[in-house]
Amino acid sequence: MADEVSRIMVIPLRGARLAPRSRRTERAVKEVRAAIMRHMKVDAEHVWIDKTVNEKLWENGIRNPPSKITVKAVKFDDGLVEVSLSE
Repeated sequence: MADEVSRIMVIPLRGARLAPRSRRTERAVKEVRAAIMRHMKVDAEHVWIDKTVNEKLWENGIRNPPSKITVKAVKFDDGLVEVSLSE
């Protein structure tokens, strides 16, 4: 627990607007995962997205995700990255 790295990130979800209307929020979830993978240097199976982040993305339905989201990413010693909503 001594070597965990924590970052607060604002992730723009521009790619979600390019997706078809019926898949925008699904694309937004993938954008969050991709941004975390890129900045924390981990693979997809090592990114765990908290339920609160998922609910925030889906609160306006599948057609209207937010344009950006602020998250807190914590990378643990074993390489797992936990993503939760920033306060």
